[in-house]
Amino acid sequence: MLNIAIRKVAQIILYGHEVDRAENELRGFLETLNEDELHSLVAIMWIGRGTFEAEELNEAIETARQEANTPTADYLLGTPHFADHLESGLEALGLSASDAEEDLL
Repeated sequence: MLNIAIRKVAQIILYGHEVDRAENELRGFLETLNEDELHSLVAIMWIGRGTFEAEELNEAIETARQEANTPTADYLLGTPHFADHLESGLEALGLSASDAEEDLL
């Protein structure tokens, strides 16, 4: 079960697509998230890039929890195309950030 609201993931995706201009905003936003939200976020990204399957969500979250040794902002920013992976991960889980992204714009 995801421990992060789709709206928050949508906000991170938007920042990710504009990371050259919005890195500080992304870092600030990630600082407001709790550990459960951060682990879910990383799990979604891993699903989106094919490291885990959607059916393995709980395993992905637990792995993110166990392997959390780098600040999430640094980890995401060091992962090429992380925003695209987040979108793909949500889609694999049967979710969409499109409506939330439109509301945020």
